[in-house]
Amino acid sequence: MPLEMNREVFITCAVTGSGGTQDRSPHVPRSPKQIADAAIDAAKAGAAVVHCHVRDPETGAPRRDVHLYREVTERIRDARVDVVLNLTAGMGGDMVFGDVENPLPLKAKGTDMGGATDRVEHVRQCLPEICTLDCGTMNFAEADYVMTNTPGMLRAMGSMMTKMGVKPEIEAFDTGHLWFAKQLVEEGVLAPKALVQLCMGVPWGAPDDLNTFMAMVNNVPKEWTFSAFSIGRSQMAYVAASVLAGGNVRVGLEDNLWLDKGVLATNAQLVERAVTVIENLGARVIGPDEVRKKLGLTKRAPLAA
Repeated sequence: MPLEMNREVFITCAVTGSGGTQDRSPHVPRSPKQIADAAIDAAKAGAAVVHCHVRDPETGAPRRDVHLYREVTERIRDARVDVVLNLTAGMGGDMVFGDVENPLPLKAKGTDMGGATDRVEHVRQCLPEICTLDCGTMNFAEADYVMTNTPGMLRAMGSMMTKMGVKPEIEAFDTGHLWFAKQLVEEGVLAPKALVQLCMGVPWGAPDDLNTFMAMVNNVPKEWTFSAFSIGRSQMAYVAASVLAGGNVRVGLEDNLWLDKGVLATNAQLVERAVTVIENLGARVIGPDEVRKKLGLTKRAPLAA
């Protein structure tokens, strides 16, 4: 299909993620205050959406404690900077096997398998405008780690998100994830005008070559809204690629730590560079109010005490 450039683009900033990056850059936020401050700075730099995980404030290890999500949410909503909040719901599906000859029992360190209600409890309490739904099971780069999301689990979580009035952002790491997401829409689990993030270059999902990327784009229904990213040195190239393919963009320290060779980035700096790329392509960066209108979101009030 011919390229149809998007001329009104929103930027999502993924500010911290859950990978083991906390000791590789001093700019990766750990505490709720640091995460919220990074999100606010990203919004000031031009991000309309901030995508947040939480971490152990001391060690930086990934966590999914509800009180940490609540603090991040409260700090962002109490700030005088408007931004659409997107909380991850990808945690709680982590399975780490034993060695290849003895895969069971699962290793206690790293395995974290929660039920559907447990995995979205922070979403229920915080009610972000968007939360993520990783639409499939996948081998990650680690030798024995599997991100686990069964069809039954996804149907349950997706239904809960929809009933809460929180818009799921489908995370598609491969073409089969898009296939199942379309099935969820057909079944009425997700609303017809879905939001999808095309996650490129994450081992061992879809590689980030342009042929694979366009195969993903061509499988996104016309009435859906899509965004895309790639990791590491491909992050900024994918800002341009996604805009040219008709999509929106994601940048941030979850996916890439570097501004230039040998220069560690902040989230705000990555957003600022994305703004420059988008505007140099002749497109306009849109803000949170326009994103809400585009996606049918309702701005949330600060949390009750």
